[in-house]
This record gives sequence, structure tokens and C-alpha cells, in this order.
Amino acid sequence: MLNFSELVKSTWKYDLSVFSKDSIERVENSIFEKNWKYFLTCIKRQKDIQVKPEEIIRQLMLDKLIHDYQYPIELLDVEYTVSFGREKKFADIVILNKQDKTTVYCVLEIKKANAKDGKDQLKSYTNATWAPLAVWTNWMEINYYERLNPNYFEPLSDIPSFNETIDDVKDERFTYLELMQKDKLQEERKSLKSVIQDLEDEVLANAWVDVFEEVFKLIFIKLYDEMESADDRIFIEKTANIQKKQHPEFTDREILSTISNDDFRALEFRSRGDAFHTKQVINELYKKAKKKRPWIFEDWEPLRITDENHLQICVASLQNVKLFNSNLQVIDEAFEYLVNKSAKWEKWQFFTPRNVIDMCAYMINPQPHEYMIDTACGSCGFTVHTLFNVWNKLVNQWKANFHNFSNQALTSEQKEFVDHVFGIDFDEKSVRVARTLNMIAWDWKTNVLHLNTLDYTRRDEKKKDDARWANYWEWYNRLMKHCKNPKEPKEFDFDIIMANPPFAWDIKDSRLLAEYAVSFDDKGKKSNAVSRDVLFIERNLDFLKPGGRMAIVLPQGRFNNSSDERIRKYIMERARLIAVVGLDNNTFKPHTWTKTSVLFVQKRDENPDSPTYNPKLDDYEIFMAVSECTGKDNSWEEIYEKYDNGERKLDEHGHLIQHHDLEEIAKAFEIWAKEQKLSFWK
Repeated sequence: MLNFSELVKSTWKYDLSVFSKDSIERVENSIFEKNWKYFLTCIKRQKDIQVKPEEIIRQLMLDKLIHDYQYPIELLDVEYTVSFGREKKFADIVILNKQDKTTVYCVLEIKKANAKDGKDQLKSYTNATWAPLAVWTNWMEINYYERLNPNYFEPLSDIPSFNETIDDVKDERFTYLELMQKDKLQEERKSLKSVIQDLEDEVLANAWVDVFEEVFKLIFIKLYDEMESADDRIFIEKTANIQKKQHPEFTDREILSTISNDDFRALEFRSRGDAFHTKQVINELYKKAKKKRPWIFEDWEPLRITDENHLQICVASLQNVKLFNSNLQVIDEAFEYLVNKSAKWEKWQFFTPRNVIDMCAYMINPQPHEYMIDTACGSCGFTVHTLFNVWNKLVNQWKANFHNFSNQALTSEQKEFVDHVFGIDFDEKSVRVARTLNMIAWDWKTNVLHLNTLDYTRRDEKKKDDARWANYWEWYNRLMKHCKNPKEPKEFDFDIIMANPPFAWDIKDSRLLAEYAVSFDDKGKKSNAVSRDVLFIERNLDFLKPGGRMAIVLPQGRFNNSSDERIRKYIMERARLIAVVGLDNNTFKPHTWTKTSVLFVQKRDENPDSPTYNPKLDDYEIFMAVSECTGKDNSWEEIYEKYDNGERKLDEHGHLIQHHDLEEIAKAFEIWAKEQKLSFWK
């Protein structure tokens, strides 16, 4: 018998994960061979149809409508004629209204075409038939919509079964267990960025709002709602882990289906039966979220998506996306897209790819007793992944990717280490993104401050002028405990710095330049302008205690331009050069074409009794490596690991796995560092 699961995979590089095993088995059993070709008997037409991938999916959808949704066969039709004036087209499947059996209740389209083209065709068919419901699938995903008017199609979590109404679907009780079962990013192998882009195309372009601000608010609200169900999540994942050990042959979906849904909290971030009700619920949820996390949005800051239908569609699009404890790269990619739309690139700041961050954290090897800071933290990737790295060590558990601790509550030691990591950034949007990402990563205290790292002499003026400092005092005081002289906040005692500072445009403020040694040449003459990343090199070394270590992303020119020889000498006077890792040209494209490398240094420590003893040496080895693939192709698209049949691989948390060689470089460095007996790898 033909195994059409393999046929679909090999022919169109798709799988059948959105359909049940029972449906697949029933349709597969209907296949027979005739004249050296394969046929199946159509469930509706009761005639033999040659087996082709698109026909297979049509039969699976028919089977799903009959067995899962309980629609009688007489309400289903295939190749239904849709009239566009004199032109006739044919919808793949329709569900007829049960009242009259002549008008269309739902249009279903099955397309191997790209999502935009397929959905545009679906909308035209649905408008032409005046159907209130529409379903589109490209086999890897199934999208459900309610047609509000010709311009707006609201995403639904599902379509009604035969005995339900559309309002029943919208008002159904929905828990964290069901969110895990229906997670759009995992089920449809989509990115959050693509979900947001769809929202822009369909709604936000006409909503006259700041897309970053309003989508960010919705993500913030949804995170709060998921966090309110944290106990449910921990219980579900612990139970699922136990079941997985007992039944390794079960899929994740099968394991989740064995867990009772009765006692879990109902999630509130859902589209309701009418748009006004949805708006009321979401605004109330927003108030609660701001009260619980006042350092992200001011209490007076409203939701500015005022059109009720616009808000309803946005909520419906995001409601089945599981954010909490998701792969941070999923969230980062979306935030990077949004922030760049808000012209963040004009400041020459870019989110550091998570695989680059993981490499740096592995090589710098943070320990539970140490303190770490990122002085240009952006989205706080370095701080969050420092947490993940140390948390793994605290539970004596090694994982190749530090992306998810949702299967257990944090230990007291892990919670304590949260106080050990800090972030500073001068861009307010970046700070809000960082704090939100920290919420996902369990960093409840969020030691992220909105400060200008380079301009430390004017800090008191900022505190006086900015009323919002009332929310920052706890974190600022925690930071200042590491300052050698709080009255002059120049030198600190951090063990580790990891940073990707902005490296375009020069600083020309004479007062500011006078505070930095790198601003002066060998004869004591002060430069009129100095690149920001050069100032960050000196500032970061000031943040480190003797023996402290730093990983910093810099333009490649700093390592080989003759004009930068003075900068290199300055670094070598204050620190030992440990390693240089060249990143491939695509790492930060399309945002910048500048070739970059990561510099690893350890600050001098002349105390022979110190555990970080690191005296000045005239001759020593340096680790050098060049990455040939950091995870993007020449079109700047992410490269993902694939199976031989072309299907993308997923990690243990259901996220796409990026293809790169940075983990290999990090492991090679570990071997070398132990051979060199470096103090932080002994």
C-alpha cells in the first residue's frame, strides 16, 4: 500500500502533522493500485481520483470535517463553482449552511502556493459566496477566519463543529494546556515575525498607530496573561516529562492529550464574541499588567488601537502564539523587526544573533558567584543567556542550547543569581524590550537601566530631570553597590562584561571626550572625534575588576587598520588578549555590511594570590578562529537544519534549529583554554 505521508514529504517537502493518525489511516486505506497508478475513492464524490498530494489533503480535510467536526456528508461539497461575473472558478471544499443547504457557510482552500497568494484567493472566494467562515491550509498549517467584511478577516482558533456557533468558538474556555496544544509557532512552523507582518498587511497599515508600540503592548499583555497561568504551565510540563519517560513512543501532542484540562485557569487574552467585549477585556488586562510590571509602561499609557475590529483581529492573530519561556530568538526576531521599523538602525544598534551570544557565554564561562553586566544591552541577550548558562551549571545539567527552563521551577540558587546580571542601554525602546525578554526568561527583578554608559558624569542630572526614575531606584542602588566610588561612578568591580556596542558615528562632545584616555594621542593632544565603540572599550575595562574578562563585538578594522594601532596598544596594556573570533559577512546583514569580530580579553591582575592572577606577559598564545557560517545565507535569510527530505528540524521545544558553526568554535576554545590553564577554565 502507498504510504502517502512519504509521498507528500518527498514531493512537496511538507508533512501531515496537522492531521490525526486516524484520519491519515482512514484515507490511506482507501488507496488502491490500477494500471500501475495509485487511486483513491473520494469521500464526497464516491468516484476514483488519481492520487496527487493536493487531492490527499482534500480527502484529509473532508475526513476531518466529518469525524472531528461532525458535519454530515450532505453539507460538504468539492470543486464548488464560484462565479465572478462571466468567469467561473472552483473552491476546493465548501460547507453549506445547514438551514437551507444552498448557501455557503465556509470556504476551504488547499494550496501549495505561498501564504499570501493562497489567502488572497480564499478571501475572494469567501467574499463572492458571502460565506461567514474561511479556512486555508498549505498542509503544514491550517488557518481559520471569520469574514467580518470584505476587508477584514478575523483569525479564529478553530471553526465551529456542526452543533456549535461562531460565538461558541470565540467564548470557549481556553487554558494553557490548549495553548500548548495549539501553539501557532510550533504547529504551523511559523515565526512571530511573520505573524506580525500579516497583521501589518491586513490591519495595522490602516490603523494609524506606531506599529512597534502597539504590537509591543499586545505582546506585553499576552505575556502577563500567560504568566498568570505559570503554575498550570509548570504542572503540565512536569506531568508531560514524566509521561514522556514512561511512553517515549508518544508524540508531544499525544502526551498533552492525556492531561485533564478541568482545573486550569482560563486564559483571558482571547478574541470574544463581539469586538466591543474583546476591547473591554483586553484593556482591563492591560491595566492589570501595567500595575504588576510598572517599569515597562507608564500607568497613563493607553492602548492606541482604538478601532474595535482592528483590536479584535490583532488579538485573534496572537492568541494562539505561546510566548512565555519560548525560544528567545523567536521573540528577538520579531522585536528586531519592529524596532528597526522605528528607525533604531539610525543609531547603528542591532540585536546580536542568539547563536553568537551563546558562543560568547560559553567561551567566557560565567560562574554562579560572579557578577556580569552588558553596558550596551539592547534586548539583553547577553544577560539572559548568562542566566541560562549559569542556571544549567547550578542544576548540573548540560544542554547544547540554553533556551527553556519551563519544565521546572527555579531553585533558590538560580533565583539568587538573577541579582548578579545587569544591563544598561541609552535607548528607551531597547530597555523596554529587554525587560520584556527578561520576563520570558524568569528574570523577575530585571536589573536593566535606561542610562547612557559613556556619559556617566551627568547621571545625577538625569535622575533629577526624569520623573520615571522612581521606578529605577532599586536597580540603580543594586548597580551602585559594585561601584568603587559612588560619588564618581567610573570604576566598578564586575567579573564579566559581554557587549555589542554601537560602532558608527563619532562622539564629538569635548566635555565627554576629556574623560577618556583613548581620546588623547601619545603627546597628550585630545582628538576632536572618537568612534563610540572605542570609548566603549575603555569604559568596559573600567567596569571590570582586576582579572575580569570581556567579550565585545567590534568592527574588523579595529584589529588590522594601521590607524587603530594605538587602540590595540591601549587594550594590551590593560588586558591580556585571549581570543578573536571572526564572524562571517552575513551575520548582521541587512542592517550593516561591516565585517565584525568578537574580541575576548582578561584584565590584568598582578596579585599572585588572586584566583584570577593574570600578570603582564611578553609572549603568549592567542586563540584565533573564523566562522564560515553564523546562520544566515547570502540573501540574509536564516539557515535552518533540515532532514534529508528537506523538512526543517525542530529542537526539543518545537523551535526551528539554526545551522551554524559557532558551537564548534566554542568547544574548540574550551579545549584550548584548559590547555593554557586560563583562570576561568581551570
